[in-house]
Amino acid sequence: MKLLFQAGTIVDPSQGWNKKGDLLIEDGKVARFGKLKRQKSWEIIDAKGLVIAPGFIDMHVHLREPGREDKETILTGCQAAAAGGFTGIACMPNTNPVNDSEALTLFILQRAKQADLVNVFPVGAVTKGSAGEELAEIGQMHRAGIVAVSDDGHPIQNHQLMRRALEYTKLFDIPVIDHCEDKILAAGGCMNESAVSTRMGVRGITPAAEELHVARDVMLSRSTGGRVHIAHVSLKESLDWIRIGKRQGAQVTCEVTPHHFTLTDRDIKDYDTNLKMSPPLREPEDVEAMLGGLSDGTIDCIASDHAPHTSLEKDTTFEEAANGIIGLETSIQLAWDRLVRKDVISIPRLVELCSVNPSRILRLDRGTLREGAIADITVIDPNREVTVDAGSFKSKSRNCPFNGWRLVGSPVMTVVAGRIVYTISHGLKVE
Repeated sequence: MKLLFQAGTIVDPSQGWNKKGDLLIEDGKVARFGKLKRQKSWEIIDAKGLVIAPGFIDMHVHLREPGREDKETILTGCQAAAAGGFTGIACMPNTNPVNDSEALTLFILQRAKQADLVNVFPVGAVTKGSAGEELAEIGQMHRAGIVAVSDDGHPIQNHQLMRRALEYTKLFDIPVIDHCEDKILAAGGCMNESAVSTRMGVRGITPAAEELHVARDVMLSRSTGGRVHIAHVSLKESLDWIRIGKRQGAQVTCEVTPHHFTLTDRDIKDYDTNLKMSPPLREPEDVEAMLGGLSDGTIDCIASDHAPHTSLEKDTTFEEAANGIIGLETSIQLAWDRLVRKDVISIPRLVELCSVNPSRILRLDRGTLREGAIADITVIDPNREVTVDAGSFKSKSRNCPFNGWRLVGSPVMTVVAGRIVYTISHGLKVE
């Protein structure tokens, strides 16, 4: 099968491309780029006015299967990812049971194969049961197919154990993805500790709970040479530590979520539990710092931290509600509308953040449109206006704080290994 994207803007930072032309896909691989003479047997996509980029990868997603299929399944998560413009997702291990074994890693990969939509890259647990006491069988999981390890919402509190994890994962050249939070400092908190939490009468979480562990991870990465990836950075002080670490040669990378570069704790009105998350929404100066980090290169990736929950888990008091929001179907739209359209970052920089860098960090053979590369492609219409409608999402869950937002710029087609796995129902001409 041959698929031709005609007259699109091809953006591929791995080759320094940001130019108009045709892109030919053959047998699931990138074949040629340039001004190509169309053949009758080819499937033609009129890409005029569209951006063609190497497939976007969300490296922080919760799929909930096995154990909480009422929230999300691997199938529905993959459907949501495809609709959101992602050709690949890295799924966190906080399932039930926790993905701390070769068998469970293989189960996830088998379910993803059955879904037959986007690439699923499992993340294994750092410790057995994510209990923070004993390292899991990382070597066995790596042979089965994990691309990283993380204890996610149960961050490792024992510094010596974190040091050992960074040393051991060097053998497999995979990162430790850390949710940086000192659980003792954060205990009992529901939102960022600030004047807003005081006014609301809600117990806050001191920002030091995140900063302390970011600083620790930077130091341990520097001393061990192990690769650490800081998940969902939310504080300006955290970015300062990451900058220091990078200057000193620490193997540290980081990500930011759309909610942490668009929302602040001042947006929490009427105790809306769709605005309760971990790490919590911070202050306006922190959001400005995230925008600065995206612009100056400190931040390596944009990730959704897609965290589906049932309505029962959110339709309760703010203190009792579950942390987290869904994001697979809004991340690219928010990034385009709030970053690209507002000239915070360029289009090539967005592609770096969502494709090139996640591929580099997870050591994936993706993130490029070089000849012979796997044809994973995200197609974006920079002028398409959308109104976020959580009720129409492919995800099983609806915990979205952006419902009703009007945004400009949206993915319109997702291609995995040369196969169209999602396209908008109208407005895109395919011959």
